[in-house]
Amino acid sequence: MVFNSLVYALFLPAVVGLHWTVRPAARRWVLLVASYVFYAAWDWRFLGLIFLSTAVDYTIGRALGEERTERARKALLLTSVVTNLGILGAFKYGGFFVESAASLLARVGLAPNPALLQVVLPVGISFYTFQTISYTFDVYRRELSPERDL
Repeated sequence: MVFNSLVYALFLPAVVGLHWTVRPAARRWVLLVASYVFYAAWDWRFLGLIFLSTAVDYTIGRALGEERTERARKALLLTSVVTNLGILGAFKYGGFFVESAASLLARVGLAPNPALLQVVLPVGISFYTFQTISYTFDVYRRELSPERDL
């Protein structure tokens, strides 16, 4: 869904209208679901990535808010960073590794179909990844309270 499309021109007022018609406690859920719908409109196959990142950082943020030992807090922070950068790295550099593997296989007489091995980069993955890592660092440094609601 592109910002200057007719679909978005209909989607935005529908979300805003729904946001203001539901009870205040449900408004965050409306925005969360609308965000996932917006992201899925580009390519639904990447919803698992954003679900995983949301779940990891929500859970780690909550745990950072409760954990007192510095060693455990660092381990939680590292888990978030490794998970999110791992996802980003897999997509950013996946094509390079796929091409290298295909080249190696071609040298030993196997010829994989490169079209089947193409890695598509999810839209906004770098921005989203660094935003979510920033949230985790802010909670780790106690500059931000962990989110209580998804």
